[in-house]
Amino acid sequence: MVDVSEQRPPSSPLLKVMWGNAFLLSVLYLLTGIVVESIRRRYHAPFFERLSMALDSLPARALELVHAMEPLRAAYFTGRISDLGVRVVFGVVTVAVIFLLALVVGAIMAVLRWALLRASRGGNSPPPGHG
Repeated sequence: MVDVSEQRPPSSPLLKVMWGNAFLLSVLYLLTGIVVESIRRRYHAPFFERLSMALDSLPARALELVHAMEPLRAAYFTGRISDLGVRVVFGVVTVAVIFLLALVVGAIMAVLRWALLRASRGGNSPPPGHG
C-alpha cells in the first residue's frame, strides 16, 4: 500500500495561518454584524444605527467598486430582494473581501520571505542541499 500523504509537498505554514486568520476575521465580523443588527432592530439607539452603517460600508463599497451596488439597491427598493437577502449578499461580499485581503497580504509576505531568504543565502547561490 502506498501512503499518499508522503508524496504531497509540505504545505506552507504561512498559508495555514493566512487562511485561519481570514476565517476567524470573517466569523468575528459576521457575528458582530448579527449582534449589532439584532440590537439595532430591538432598541433603535442612534449608536447602533451608526455602528450598523459602519459595518455595512465595507461590503457596500466593495459592491460599488465592481458596479453591483446600484442593481442591488434597485432590487431592494422594488421588492425583488428582502432585507435578509441584502444581509446575505453583504455577508458573502464581506467574507470574500476578507479572504481576498488575506490572499494579498499572504502573497506580499511570501515575496518578502523569499527576498529575505535569497538575501541571507548571498544572492544567486542555490539553497543548501541543492547544488
